[in-house]
Amino acid sequence: MSEHNQVTVNLGERSYDIHIRSSLLDDVSLIAGAIHGPKAVIVTNDTLEPMYARSLCKKLSEYKEVSIIKLPDGESYKTLDTLNLIFTQLLEERHDRSTTLIALGGGVVGDMTGFAAACYQRGVNFIQVPTTLLSQVDSSVGGKTGVNHPLGKNMIGAFKQPVGVFIDTSVLATLPDREFSAGMAEVVKYGLIWDHGFFEWLEANSSALSSRDAEALSYAIRRSCEIKAEVVASDETEKGQRAILNLGHTFGHAIETHFGYGHYLHGEAVAIGMKMAITLSLNLGSLDEKYLYRLDALLKSFGLPTNVPAEMTPECFFEHMSVDKKVSHGQIRFVVLVGKGEAEVTSNVNYEAVCSAIMACTE
Repeated sequence: MSEHNQVTVNLGERSYDIHIRSSLLDDVSLIAGAIHGPKAVIVTNDTLEPMYARSLCKKLSEYKEVSIIKLPDGESYKTLDTLNLIFTQLLEERHDRSTTLIALGGGVVGDMTGFAAACYQRGVNFIQVPTTLLSQVDSSVGGKTGVNHPLGKNMIGAFKQPVGVFIDTSVLATLPDREFSAGMAEVVKYGLIWDHGFFEWLEANSSALSSRDAEALSYAIRRSCEIKAEVVASDETEKGQRAILNLGHTFGHAIETHFGYGHYLHGEAVAIGMKMAITLSLNLGSLDEKYLYRLDALLKSFGLPTNVPAEMTPECFFEHMSVDKKVSHGQIRFVVLVGKGEAEVTSNVNYEAVCSAIMACTE
């Protein structure tokens, strides 16, 4: 039996567990136990359908009546039009409120499945089975769901908590290198905003992680989930502290929107955005320059970009950031570090300091 780590997201009556183990998809009894009604629908994409969905469907069919909804693969399909494909099939198959949706895929599939679950017949249960590192450590936990709009990323969505998250670490063996690197950006984020000791552990274990050492990866995933669970439990709908999870995302979402969804993977854009956020923190006098060099080196060790092409000017950033979800009362809010492992959200930042941070990370 492989090691089984479990993390609980404490949200009162809506609390749920995150199960982390290798080969979890070989024994689906845990997932089956989270399906409360007689029917389940696996929502996946056309890349993962032959790799994992067919097998999962066959195994779960021993417990429940199960079907598959196959979506096109890619961030560019994270739209209302694609979301409607889910609703159409659910209606055609006569699913009711007792049906459970199962998100089998990365962040795009997870976000769209969760949003569909929040909307279909005003709410059905859903389960997260994340298959990318980024979705395992970030998007599958916490209940943020939604789709993109040409004017802004994740601008249409809902808070909808899953009834369980089931992480099979062995699926990471088939993850493309670029996708794996993108996931490490979110792992690094947790060390920056919450646990400097974890940041130092990542520095010391970057080679093991890059080579996908099972023990190192299992710890990195568990610790990331623990931190996210703690933050989400303290502020589920992002009225305060939870916003620190957006470190680098204000800049990162602007990059994704500007270049078109999918040009930069989400984690790649966030990596650049985090360097900008730490540079901004440096400009505000919160950190020393050595910390910025350490972050840059760590991100590069995972094969992540740390600069954006100079064609994306500060004016471009401000144009996109002005329609970001984190804008409040007309002011752009930024997550900055006030110390190692300590973050806060502020709108008390002058235009010149932000421009300086952006320009320092262009090439």
